[in-house]
Amino acid sequence: MSLLTVAAIYFVLWWICLFIVLPFGVRTQDEERDTILGTVGSAPLRPMLVRKALAATALAAIVLGVLWFLADKFDWTLDGASRIFD
Repeated sequence: MSLLTVAAIYFVLWWICLFIVLPFGVRTQDEERDTILGTVGSAPLRPMLVRKALAATALAAIVLGVLWFLADKFDWTLDGASRIFD
C-alpha cells in the first residue's frame, strides 16, 4: 500500500471511529438538571470532544494496524474480502 492510500484509509477510519465514540459518556443538560438559558435541554453539558478525538485517533490506529497486518501477513485485499459476501 502506498503512503497516500494508508493516509486516505486512516482519514476515513478516523471519522467513522469519531462517530462511534461520540455518544459515550454524554450527559444532557436535562439529566444533570443544569439547563443553560437559551439552549435546548437535550444539549450535552460537557461533550469532552478532545478526549473523544483522542479515542477516535487511537481506535482508528488500531483498526488500521489490523488491516495492515492482514494485508502484509495474509496477502488480504479488498478484492479478496469482497468474495466473502458473494
